[in-house]
Amino acid sequence: MSKNRLTLVASVLGSGAVFVESTITSVALPSMGRDLHLGMAGLQWVMNGYLLPVSALILLGGALGDRFARRRVFAIGLVAFALASLGCAAAPSEPTLIAARVVQGLAGALVVPNSLALLETAYTGDERGAAIGHWAAWSAISTAFGPLVGGMLIDALSWRWVFICVAPFALAAAAVVVLAPSADRPDATESARVDYVGAALATLGLAGVVGALVAGPGAGFGQSLVLAAGLGGAALLAIFLFVEHRTAHPLLPLDVFRSRRFSGVNATTVVVYAALSGLFFLLMLELQNVLGYSALAAGASLLPINVLMLVLSPAAGRFSARHGARLPMTAGALVAAAGCLLFARVQPGASYAGAVLPAAIVFGLGLSAFVAPLTTVALSALDEGRAGLASGVNNAAARLAGLLATAVIPAVSGLGGLHRVDQASFASGFATSTIWCAGLCVAGAAIAFVTMESLGEIVT
Repeated sequence: MSKNRLTLVASVLGSGAVFVESTITSVALPSMGRDLHLGMAGLQWVMNGYLLPVSALILLGGALGDRFARRRVFAIGLVAFALASLGCAAAPSEPTLIAARVVQGLAGALVVPNSLALLETAYTGDERGAAIGHWAAWSAISTAFGPLVGGMLIDALSWRWVFICVAPFALAAAAVVVLAPSADRPDATESARVDYVGAALATLGLAGVVGALVAGPGAGFGQSLVLAAGLGGAALLAIFLFVEHRTAHPLLPLDVFRSRRFSGVNATTVVVYAALSGLFFLLMLELQNVLGYSALAAGASLLPINVLMLVLSPAAGRFSARHGARLPMTAGALVAAAGCLLFARVQPGASYAGAVLPAAIVFGLGLSAFVAPLTTVALSALDEGRAGLASGVNNAAARLAGLLATAVIPAVSGLGGLHRVDQASFASGFATSTIWCAGLCVAGAAIAFVTMESLGEIVT
């Protein structure tokens, strides 16, 4: 096997391990909650312990790859991810599980941005396009079937196996990438500077804000520690923006947001992916803890969404290339909003065919029209020399959306602070959450309509 092909295999295995872990953890949440006696805040931190470092540090991970060689950073991240996954599996309590999830997120921030970057430097021309196509296809497959496999493992063994199962893939990817040390062109730039100050400010700022949002519903937003965390986090984020504006080598060059197209596609990503993340986070709890689904049944219940996306997304991408991104992104987000509202019917006593399946089909149709055009615009919104930055920012926006959604949507739906998530009040709060998610999708449609281009338009 050629060294370039080994690089492709490593990229697919490594990113697949991270993507699968992101999707199957939500299926495992109810089982984790029962085993470790987690309330809503604990479940939120299981998710956000991972999402916080990934969303805050994904741009840093890309910068470290540029500075110290992508292959090396990618391999280190994979080994750390595998060890952290095993730490999650062995965690005896809530604090140790959350700590291991934080390490997982730190490692994921090294893996995700350097996965595609390896292919960018290993391949050129048509071969690069084919390699990225293989990467995207396998990523979609791993994302689609992750919840199903995770549900099988949880029902047959334990939630701990959803963490154990990804470690061998991450370690295999690290071993493979080390076997091809010269497959790509040199990518380290010894003179490149890394904005560690910006990374620290972004991480601490997001931690303060998210911590306040998670703790506030239970402890009270006026409680001194909660208030200090929220205001302190907001202040650090403001300082982060100031530092990024002033530094010569910013982690996030703010001038890119002068592009209406770039700002629009990332704003749309944040609001629509927040709806997606918030909906799936609470839906898994509703299906398993309230409706009594097994982990396997809950994971399988959303397969229609993944099948529709695999089948229809290429057509949506072709339509966008011919007619512009405005129509498919706007219509897709509105159809997804309708799907969110249909999920409100998933209540005690509802059948799968009568409630879950229709909502999943409508939501899947909306995402199928939306995601491919959004991804295309996100990667092409800046000039070719900044394609890596464009990809990194959009990846960060998607994970930031999940972070904020997991913290905010339970709070505004009346679910924050619950000590048990199998009571009748959860079903009522879940119905409310679907309205908020629908509203976010509508907001995404409005942003896309205003900022995206139709055929023949040029937006700057």
